Amino acid sequence: MALTASNPLIAALLGAPAYPHPVATPRLVETHISWVILTGTYAYKIKKPVNLGFLDFSTLAKRRHFCEEELRVNRCFAPQLYIAVVAICATDAGPRVAAVGEVLEYAVRMRQFPDDALLADRPERIALTVWRQLGEDVARVHAGLPARGDDEPGSCGTPVALRDAIAENFRQIRPYLRDGAEILELNRLEEQAWSACRTHEKLLWQRHAEGRVRECHGDLHLGNIALIEGRAIPFDALEFNPALRWIDVLNEMAFLVMDCRSRGQQPASFAALNAYLELSGDYAGMALLDFFCSYRAMVRAKVSLLAVLPPVTSGSEAHRAYLRYSALAAEYQQPRHRFLAICCGVSGSGKSTLAEMLAAQAGAVRIRADVERKRLFGLEPDADSRGAGVDIYTAEAGRRTFARLAELAARIIGDGFAVIVDATFIRRSLRDDFRRLARELGVPFHILLCDAPTEELRRRVRARLASGADASEADVEVLEAQLRAAELPDPAREPETLRVGAIDPGSVAQLAARLDAS
Repeated sequence: MALTASNPLIAALLGAPAYPHPVATPRLVETHISWVILTGTYAYKIKKPVNLGFLDFSTLAKRRHFCEEELRVNRCFAPQLYIAVVAICATDAGPRVAAVGEVLEYAVRMRQFPDDALLADRPERIALTVWRQLGEDVARVHAGLPARGDDEPGSCGTPVALRDAIAENFRQIRPYLRDGAEILELNRLEEQAWSACRTHEKLLWQRHAEGRVRECHGDLHLGNIALIEGRAIPFDALEFNPALRWIDVLNEMAFLVMDCRSRGQQPASFAALNAYLELSGDYAGMALLDFFCSYRAMVRAKVSLLAVLPPVTSGSEAHRAYLRYSALAAEYQQPRHRFLAICCGVSGSGKSTLAEMLAAQAGAVRIRADVERKRLFGLEPDADSRGAGVDIYTAEAGRRTFARLAELAARIIGDGFAVIVDATFIRRSLRDDFRRLARELGVPFHILLCDAPTEELRRRVRARLASGADASEADVEVLEAQLRAAELPDPAREPETLRVGAIDPGSVAQLAARLDAS
């Protein structure tokens, strides 16, 4: 039966007696492929009986299957939102949800959230701590998702599939453009995309073999993320096309990073990205990030055009959106400003707070010694090494940790990004090592010196240790040893030193601008 807003089934579902629970006044939200009925406590998502080529909901059996798929793929990201697939049945009293009788339709039952919960509506209101939580949560979900093996049939997630998707983007955009300059720019964007495909093909295949292609969300932009009880929760993962879900995990993160930047929220994008990288350790994929971001920007450019018939009208909303996203795709094809900055100071001096805020503001990658030290020993960032019976603070462990920091910094800078290393660097020889590294890489070098009164240092260290919520395991005894042994930089001998005063948004923004101008 055809489902429309005027159909008796939909009309019946907009009446309170249709549900097995109390409802507010039901409301209908319609998209091109579904109806969502909001009842106050729950939302019911019903698929339209359509076949659009890229999705087929044309039969009741298919709609049931894709409702079950929607529940399955979204429970990975939002188990608190996705409850069940329910039947809508014919009864003597009319259509009823979760009743007994002839099945008329199926729906996904979800917990309803406030209308203003979407991150896309006001991304500037979201604190950086929430973006960081989002990045960490996505990393945890990705770690538990199934990986696609080399022996599985089909090309899902391979460089071949990615090339096909890129080609389809440009093929679908072309009929919409008539302006000569815009067509020339599209040609240039496409040539750059193919050049990047060739450059990165080996790495893409390598990551596929390593299991970095997983069954992801597939549509991770801010319109599909809700702020619920202070947490950012992704929902509405793509259930209808496996090829759009089976992608490189950094391709997934690139969609989020790009969408934040398109809305003028670069600090948010790097707060989420750095949290993701810190937990996943997937720094080896950074060479692909801007390539994936450019691809995702062109996907959004295409989607903005598909809402209208070709050719697009110059100056229309769809045309302006296309130009905005295609310009962003071009920006991601340009080199970034790179630098190497190291934080310097004893435990409790504010290094990690500064590094986190500054990396977000400056669009840099943060590498944290406390996290990488534990990773070398197979420990999670919040693990207690002593409880695990592992001594990660030997001289040899320290040597390996700083060697790892240097290796990561060199790789990430080589991949085109600025780097901030969060470590004590209270030994002059270690600062000298990283100064030489910056010189070899041909990038500016900065020492960010953090300090605080001794009693304040002790207070912070005790509080951090008591919270158990930080990767650092330094206690007051460690702090006292650092204070005795510290060889803090003398700006006369180490002119790259910048003494950091207050660590607040305004001061950090000024410091980021200074590093960007270096």
